Amino acid sequence: MKTDSRNGFIDDVFLLRLIQKGDKEAFKYLFDTYFASLCRFLRIYTGDHTVAEELALDVFTAVWEKRNELEIRVSWKAYLFQSARNKALNYLRDNDRFVFVSDWSSYEKSTIDDSLELKELEHLIQEAVCTLPDLCRDIFHRSRMEYQTNKEIAAQLNISVKYVEAQITKALKHIKKHLGEVYSFLF
Repeated sequence: MKTDSRNGFIDDVFLLRLIQKGDKEAFKYLFDTYFASLCRFLRIYTGDHTVAEELALDVFTAVWEKRNELEIRVSWKAYLFQSARNKALNYLRDNDRFVFVSDWSSYEKSTIDDSLELKELEHLIQEAVCTLPDLCRDIFHRSRMEYQTNKEIAAQLNISVKYVEAQITKALKHIKKHLGEVYSFLF
């Protein structure tokens, strides 16, 4: 299995495509990368090592069985941990068990590295911005990266303030569409 030399890891989209094609080596890589941490995460919810392992195996079984239907919008890590959390909550509901939030919230925060998800979000936004038309991208960049006012941008580009506002709105709608429902709360 090849790794991305720039980042030292396999790109999530590439890995998804391999798994969708039935590549068992790619699936094994995913399993080996996340199984142990998913088990630790699930043990916080269930309090039982065996149940945690079974639920983690269920998550990976579902990934393999539904591989052709999968859409990874953020990252494999985010997808797997959200799936594991859902499995754990379903398990607790179905078995009339509960866990106090104070028992797992601090562990969950340290287990799921927010900075990785933030980096992934930044990457997705940059990807969306790169696909904007040139002038729209330039206006958005000046507004959001250089912190110029709409009036300053309009004066520099010799266009109306209304046009600048329309282009920023267009850019935000495009980014929102690119990010999908997962990050709809940002807009």
